[in-house]
Amino acid sequence: MDSKSINILVIDDDPKVPWILSEGLGNGYSVDSVRDGKEGINKISQTPQSNRPELILLDIQMPGMNGIEVLEKLRGIDDKIDVIMLSGHGDTKNIVDSVKKGAAEFINKPFDVREVEIHIRSVLEKRRLKEELTELRKKLKESEKEVLIGDSPPMVEIKNIIEEVADSELTVLIRGESGTGKEIVARLIHLKSARNNAPFVKVNCAAIPRDLLEAELFGYEKGAFTGAHKTKPGRFEVANNGTMFLDEIGDMPMELQSKLLQVLEQQEFVRVGGINNIHVDVRIVCATNKNLDDAITEGLFRDDLFYRLNEITVNLPGLAGRRSDVPLLVDHFLDKYSILYKKERMELKSETIKQLQNFDWPGNVRQLENLIKQIVVRSDENIIYDTLKGPISGAGRKIPQVELSDGNFSMKKKVQETVSEVEKMMITQVLHKTNWNRRKAAKMLDISYRSLLYKIKEYKIID
Repeated sequence: MDSKSINILVIDDDPKVPWILSEGLGNGYSVDSVRDGKEGINKISQTPQSNRPELILLDIQMPGMNGIEVLEKLRGIDDKIDVIMLSGHGDTKNIVDSVKKGAAEFINKPFDVREVEIHIRSVLEKRRLKEELTELRKKLKESEKEVLIGDSPPMVEIKNIIEEVADSELTVLIRGESGTGKEIVARLIHLKSARNNAPFVKVNCAAIPRDLLEAELFGYEKGAFTGAHKTKPGRFEVANNGTMFLDEIGDMPMELQSKLLQVLEQQEFVRVGGINNIHVDVRIVCATNKNLDDAITEGLFRDDLFYRLNEITVNLPGLAGRRSDVPLLVDHFLDKYSILYKKERMELKSETIKQLQNFDWPGNVRQLENLIKQIVVRSDENIIYDTLKGPISGAGRKIPQVELSDGNFSMKKKVQETVSEVEKMMITQVLHKTNWNRRKAAKMLDISYRSLLYKIKEYKIID
């Protein structure tokens, strides 16, 4: 750290203290001083933030206002200035009170100037590292909003579609399995559009109870229902001039679909309990992991709404459909979580990367991200191999082997054991694919809900 930039304010009623520090710390430090807490508070409050000191050395025992009281008021004025407490009375209570009020360090009097300099450099270095980490996290968060990881042919095509349609007013329907990155695509469409300075508002239609979803989307008037003590604008009003992202649109109740169609066609709606039309200018992007064609056939989704939503379709492939992107994703998540958790950046073995590429990834990119997060946090690459015991694809797929060395040649028994293994594998895979939505999994497996619960218990399958 460049010592020439270190400006220190000493608040101490003993005039010898600032003199000792000024002489002892040398030319690399600029030491200013005041004689009591009130003067110190006034000096900080009246100085522009850009000219304030990097550090304050504050005595605890002073006449009038003691150091603990001064510290509390200083934190209210500017909590970015680090404060080191000085005291000739190093009792535990003073130390505890100082730390609670936000002191960076505590030095007992009489002190050695060299010791003080060590404390000063330690405090400022901690602050520098903290600011650097905050900036890295900020940049990481911003970059994540703007990057869709992958250069496989399907991902190149999706990136081209985003570039082509982002600045239009067309409604976009994003289709893909859970965990494929549908929200990232929606955010990219917003960020690359002319609406990028207006709100991006997300609503998960499957996560909000159906009796509350209408009020959440369209707002409500005071007295519209029990508990409606005041008028509340809905998400569409919040998203005015921006983008509304309706996730899991396939789970929207039929009675709300007609109201959504009205917003799409007329850009207006009525709040719950209201009578006046509310006009909004909102671009709508939707996503679903359901087959909406089947939902229309079953009478669960309006065909006119589907055609209105389906002006542009983005089909996101599962991770198993873009295996060449796995190394890029692994690198991205290793970078991300190494920064977030302050861990040393790991490098995975090439053989491990190949096995990750051959894995089926029923939970798609989200499952891969969670796995990399675990190995970074625990600094243990071997965690990967527990996951890779599951189903793998391509050249790595193996035919189940039947163990006959135990002398048991009963075909019926061995077939049953193999069937059980396959059943357990399939159920586990589908549960991951549906994010442990058991009813959805039972439907995909074409078995009853009760049978699925029985098999989960029988095979001891856990989330």
